[in-house]
Amino acid sequence: MEPKTKISAEDDKQEIVITREFDLPLELLFKAYVEPEIVEQWMGTKVLKLENKVHGGYQFETSDNSGNIVFQANGVIHEFVDNQKITRTFEMENSPFAVQLEFLEFESITEETSKLKMHIIYKSVELRDQMLKLPFAQGINKAHNRIQEIVSKIK
Repeated sequence: MEPKTKISAEDDKQEIVITREFDLPLELLFKAYVEPEIVEQWMGTKVLKLENKVHGGYQFETSDNSGNIVFQANGVIHEFVDNQKITRTFEMENSPFAVQLEFLEFESITEETSKLKMHIIYKSVELRDQMLKLPFAQGINKAHNRIQEIVSKIK
């Protein structure tokens, strides 16, 4: 079965565009990105901080069963328009990847469906290509599937 999340990466560009349509009203899709309890469920990580405002920030952390931290990410929110868009930086700590810039746009298609477009800019074409060699596409599709599953129950 073809993944529902589409990833577009043009050659020799340091960006990718990710799009996904959801069987969710716009307000519920947006909640999946701004309510810590929902973010924790679909990301499978702990939300240490999530300040949804201009100049706000966020911090996520995942530990293994022994309590060892295996993933840490943080960023600054530069633009926040309720039910429309979030512009933020994203940095994975203790990784070879530089900070990336993410433009998230949320769009209503019908009363019961919506679309997410993520435009991500990397520091270099090489870093972008390195990210694409990882199981990145499968991971983002799986995360989006979890959003659909988890948030559908909120309806």
